Amino acid sequence: MLTIKKLTKAHGGRTLFQDAELIVNWGERVALVGANGAGKSTLFRMILGRDEPDEGEISLDEYAVAGYLPQEAGDPTDRSVLEIAMSVTPEMGAAVRTIAECEAGGALGSREYAEAVDLYGSMNGYQLEAKAKRILKGLAFRDGDFRRPAREMSGGWVMRAHLAQLLVAEPDLLMLDEPTNHLDLLSLLWLRKYLKNYPGAILMISHDRDFMDELVEAVYDIEDARLVRYTGNYSEFLRLRETRCEQQLAAYRRQQREIARVEAFIARFRSVASKASLVQSRVKQLEKMRLIPKPKAVRKVFKFHFPQPPRSMQTVMELEKVRQGYGDVLIYDGLDLRIERGDRIVLVGPNGAGKSTLLKILAGIVPICGGRRTLGAATRIGYFSQMRSENLTPRLTVIEEIMNADPELREEEARSLLGSFLFRRADIHKRVEVLSGGEKTRLSLVKFLVDPPNLLLMDEPTTHLDLLSVDALGQALKYYEGTLVFISHDVHFIRLLAEKTLHIAHGVVTPYAGGYDYYLEKSGLLDDLPDAADC
Repeated sequence: MLTIKKLTKAHGGRTLFQDAELIVNWGERVALVGANGAGKSTLFRMILGRDEPDEGEISLDEYAVAGYLPQEAGDPTDRSVLEIAMSVTPEMGAAVRTIAECEAGGALGSREYAEAVDLYGSMNGYQLEAKAKRILKGLAFRDGDFRRPAREMSGGWVMRAHLAQLLVAEPDLLMLDEPTNHLDLLSLLWLRKYLKNYPGAILMISHDRDFMDELVEAVYDIEDARLVRYTGNYSEFLRLRETRCEQQLAAYRRQQREIARVEAFIARFRSVASKASLVQSRVKQLEKMRLIPKPKAVRKVFKFHFPQPPRSMQTVMELEKVRQGYGDVLIYDGLDLRIERGDRIVLVGPNGAGKSTLLKILAGIVPICGGRRTLGAATRIGYFSQMRSENLTPRLTVIEEIMNADPELREEEARSLLGSFLFRRADIHKRVEVLSGGEKTRLSLVKFLVDPPNLLLMDEPTTHLDLLSVDALGQALKYYEGTLVFISHDVHFIRLLAEKTLHIAHGVVTPYAGGYDYYLEKSGLLDDLPDAADC
């Protein structure tokens, strides 16, 4: 379906691709992986014709249609959620819009309305509308949301509407750039189930290991400006890449030993007339030898450890009959919750249910309207906000931010710590306000390292981190001896850390005395998912 041959592309003085090749067959599920900045999104733009390669060929089968979900949806519009989902073609989108406007304006007898209804019917609009509504419900939209203008909703919900549009259209090649970023766990599970039965091919960029493990059957890794194909899911890719690197290194070392042996022979007998023919033969042998380049080591997970915090009391925090809301919207009423020393709790539930609000209540960021919040005598809180800028001072440089977190920290220690979190020498003098999302996340983590809390509250800590950084954070938190309460939609991350689960919906907090898989089993969540096959 999709074929890329001899692709070369340079950007900003750096070669992203050199003679790169890729094939996606009909119905195949493929992941594109590589370090941040390796060129994944650039490759997507070239496939879509929005950017041109310097050399090479990108071809999509003549009758194949590609659909693309970017990381950001752009500015919201006055179109309703259902209009967005049904805009599978410009003509259908215009017809849906005209019908909605005429019905709202009482112009049911107008010519424009009649023509739009005729076009809508001729394009199977009624079947399409039913399909769109089923998909929107799978992505956690309620019936009352269908007619809401997108401008009234958050960017994450607008992204879901655009994802629904793609799934309704069913393009032959579905190109997804971080499709799980704005999904809660329930919607993520539904999407995973839906894509398993998707009739077309899928090419995705994702930092969600579990999502890729469940779906993909091939992985292309951007390595030294080339695309290397591995058969299997993401975990299999990691194993095969390690094996491949070991084999390449062994071959390189064998060749270097052979070169050294031949060069030693030449040096020893160069001046011996009787050995002249043999020496000349060895010289030609070296000239004809196809040199194996020294393979680069596979990028490893950088390792760090949270300094162990001071010990807290057995009861770290307790909420009693807490009441909390915003304006006329009541989120919690009579909430009781006790957090004990050593708890490792994940908060799950639909977007907008109040997970982040509960974390802010625990952190003392928002005042409660009623009830009691009691902090343990020795509890020290560290709050890792989903909005990274809330933890950082924009005008400071990276090194200044860390030095301010602990006045007793020496600059050499701060530089070393920042270096272990992939901040290079020039990076430490950047102002915080110009950092990328991933850099802000890593900088926030460094701040916790220099002044460790014994109650760590984390809201989507893996957002903007690449897969290796997620692994590093997960391993560090695994051995953290304090108390951890966190929100995440990364299933692999949750499975690694959570020992208790709190499900939050409609202001009700339901505890489960086990991790993610225990929660799925006891809650019956998978049984309650809308049937993807019906869409």
